[in-house]
Amino acid sequence: MKNIRNLLYPLSLLHGALVHLRNLLFDVGIIPSTQFDFPVISVGNLPTGGTGKTPHVEYLIRLLKDNYKLAMLSRGYKRTTSEFVIADGNSTAKQIGDEPKQIKNKFSEIVVAVAHSRVSGINKLKIKFPELKIILLDDAFQHRYVKPNISILLTAYNNLFTDDEMLPSGNLREFPSGAARADIIIITKCPTNISPLEKKFILNKINPLPHQKIYFSIIKYGELIPLLNHQSVGNLQGFKNLEGLTSILLLTGIADAIPIKNYLTEKTKELFHLSFPDHHNFSVLDIETVKKKFDNIAAENKIIITTEKDAMRLISPEFTSVLESIKSSIYYLPIEIDFVSEEEQSNFNNQILSYVR
Repeated sequence: MKNIRNLLYPLSLLHGALVHLRNLLFDVGIIPSTQFDFPVISVGNLPTGGTGKTPHVEYLIRLLKDNYKLAMLSRGYKRTTSEFVIADGNSTAKQIGDEPKQIKNKFSEIVVAVAHSRVSGINKLKIKFPELKIILLDDAFQHRYVKPNISILLTAYNNLFTDDEMLPSGNLREFPSGAARADIIIITKCPTNISPLEKKFILNKINPLPHQKIYFSIIKYGELIPLLNHQSVGNLQGFKNLEGLTSILLLTGIADAIPIKNYLTEKTKELFHLSFPDHHNFSVLDIETVKKKFDNIAAENKIIITTEKDAMRLISPEFTSVLESIKSSIYYLPIEIDFVSEEEQSNFNNQILSYVR
């Protein structure tokens, strides 16, 4: 793997140079950025994925939704549509993308929309919903046509952007110097017992600018939810929080499955993992593969667990019949984030709320 990365390094330098030139054109105003006269908060990252953007966007929604009319705008990665779309309860992951689908499912009261151009999307949202007070942009750190009022950059604890390389030899979309545009940097997926010394070590590696605030967040998993609404708890009776299960088949199509894999390893005697690429569009053949793998597990007590994001792609009507035989055995695990301390949580909340006020 290291040899392959070394071979690709010249291409990484070329890619990085082109991205750096593009950023420079935005910095000097040759390519214009639009700044709006109401709060626009961007959440993004430097690598291609795996930092936990969606649960951090959801945290912001919970923080703001009771007091402000807000919308979440995304490009809708891997959606089959190309036009501006406002999500509703019937929107599918193919129409709007799995992450917008997940957010609309959880927060039906907020506006969720997808648009290729964030500038155009924001303008259309304000026309259709003039009462909007805040717009959250998902995965928009590199979308420089909009200049957000607050830019939040995420970087994973086990894969800091300072330790990565440009595509294709690494996973970065731009050089680490791009982090200078962030107002807030959050170190995500931290261990709950991260020490002050380790936090100081990470701070030294990132070397934040004077205006930048640094926070550390952790993952929290919720209770299992049946994939299909008409399911009963079935196989989980007597197995609260997975305790007592002998076998779990974990189905993922995400960039970083390590946290959920580690979490479930502690909850079962036997874990099997069926992994697909990030945002994988499941097919009927994929579902048949899952069923075959599940049937081959000899344990009497066994279930299939998938991620919340993957669930949004699996609940497509085209899979209803093929999932019929395993519908009582397949669940998804909700995910949220929290901060490593009450003090950090309070400081972050106050920073966001003070600006919005």
